[in-house]
Amino acid sequence: MAGRKKNPKQTEATRKAFLKKAYELFSTRNIETVSMIEIAKKSGYGTITLYRYYSSKPDLVVAVAAWKWGEYMNENLGHITAAGLANMTAYECFEFYLDSLLDLYDDRRDMLRFNQFFNIYVHSEHISPEAMAPYQEIIEDLKDRFHIIYEKAGEDRTLRTDISEEEMFSTTIHLMLAAAARYAVGLVYIPENGFDDRKELRTQKEMLLARYGSMIAPAREQ
Repeated sequence: MAGRKKNPKQTEATRKAFLKKAYELFSTRNIETVSMIEIAKKSGYGTITLYRYYSSKPDLVVAVAAWKWGEYMNENLGHITAAGLANMTAYECFEFYLDSLLDLYDDRRDMLRFNQFFNIYVHSEHISPEAMAPYQEIIEDLKDRFHIIYEKAGEDRTLRTDISEEEMFSTTIHLMLAAAARYAVGLVYIPENGFDDRKELRTQKEMLLARYGSMIAPAREQ
């Protein structure tokens, strides 16, 4: 007798339940300490069902990263459209891009914590490039968006183009995300009299603007 056909809506709901619960757990503590059994149980399903959707924990971890960052990228795209970047200079677009990364610290520290734990897990588990492909697609999408800014710089010269696009993109995203993630998980030096975390992150933003802005970049209000 033929097996019952799967209900697409139910299948998607189950998949989303696993992703949401896994993300909730992965963003609150080291991923290594979270088991597939715990994820299945707290999702309201059996472990066997979880393995039907994700054959291994690394597969699930990468799927969670691709899903969450993809979701954020789609949300952020709406903000970019609303900001009217077509009428902005490359410098202004670049500043908007940096601000969107800073907004993660103000509004989505859970994503920064997850990113920190994700990077540690990926390197410790030596996950193959093939397995990382879904996540890499998100990075490529982000690179495509950055490419638009760099091309605009070639026209209006408000950003330096003597520095390669790859170097500018890599340096920017690594510095901004790495710093914000460390603040989010508390891996920072805390002076005796405390410190202003947001001011320090804004300082890094200003340093990147000074590094990559050209001599004809718009004057900034004091």
